Order: sequence, then C-alpha cells, then structure tokens
Amino acid sequence: MPTLLQIDASPRSTSVSSELTRQFADAWKAKHPGGTHIHINTAAAGLPFVDEALIGAYYTPEEKLTPEQKQHLALSDKLIAELLAADTIVIGLPMWNFGVPASFKAWIDLVARAGKTFAYGETGPTGLLHPATRVVVITARGGYYTGDSPARAYDQQEPYIRTLFGFLGIREIQFIHAENQARPDAAPAAKALAVKAIVRHFA
Repeated sequence: MPTLLQIDASPRSTSVSSELTRQFADAWKAKHPGGTHIHINTAAAGLPFVDEALIGAYYTPEEKLTPEQKQHLALSDKLIAELLAADTIVIGLPMWNFGVPASFKAWIDLVARAGKTFAYGETGPTGLLHPATRVVVITARGGYYTGDSPARAYDQQEPYIRTLFGFLGIREIQFIHAENQARPDAAPAAKALAVKAIVRHFA
C-alpha cells in the first residue's frame, strides 16, 4: 500500500511551506485514494532534544535494554517506523538563519540512528532506507538563494538535507523552493512557481 509521510516544521498558522505540503498531500491522496497518509508537524509535536539518557539507550545492545531505556527509545522507534513505512516523503521547511528549524533537527536526531536507518560496515556507512523512497522537500525562504544568486553560498538548507538523506540511503531527492517570500513584490509569483512544480510532479 502506498504511504506518504508528510513532515512540516513551521509553527506558523500562515506558513507557506505547510500550505504547499498540504497541496502536495492532497494531490498525492487524489492519486492514491487507498494509500496511507502520515502527518507530523515537528514544531507542534514537542520533540525532545537528545540527552544523555537517550544516548545511553542508543548505544545499549537491544537485548540489554532496561525498561526505562526502552521507554526512552519509544518515540524514536515510532518515528523510525513511520519513516521506514513511507515510499514518498514530503517535507515542508522554512529557512531559518540559512538552515532548518531546530524542531526538524530534533526529528532528524531521533530517526538517524545506527542499526536502524544506517549502519557501519567494512566498506563504511550504509543507508538502510529503501533507495526507491522518494523525498520531496518544499522550502519557503525570505530571500533568493538558487541559480546565480550571490546569496547561494548562504544556503545551508539544501546541502544539509541532501547529505543527510543520502547518508540514510535515499537517492531521489527533489527540491521545490518558494523563494523571496519576504518580498511582497516577488512573493506571489515565486509561490505560484512552487505550486506549478507540485502540479508537474503529479502530471
């Protein structure tokens, strides 16, 4: 059964990135009426940051985990199960300080886990996510950071996401950028281009 994992990271009710992922999810559901749709907003989920107790649980062999450590791992296990179940992942990311929101990084730190989503072997690290999984990242940015933009070097968002999901084994990552959202003269046209890209994705 096709499964879509929709991840939003903005706390704003008027979020452009969340609006665009909602449009993506609606189009996906229309194309897969019997599919499963999983949705999380990392900004609203209250995800914890990694602490010493969780690190200890991460590095304890499964057969030696205490009941308390299993409780510490329960949320990570749930999020990883959602990630592994998905064959399509759409992520709505606002650009904050040239990178990703802290709540999304918290989600990453809970799902990027040795032995679960990646492993180290004799030839180095191997991603354990299915390589056919499709990841679509929809960003909303106040400025313009793509193409020949002089601000392109400030973009710490796309390179990080490509590196992270590549490390986890994903080979197909598509970015749809709604740029210039802080410019009233340019924001509507830039958002319209992102909507067109979503439509083309399902054409």
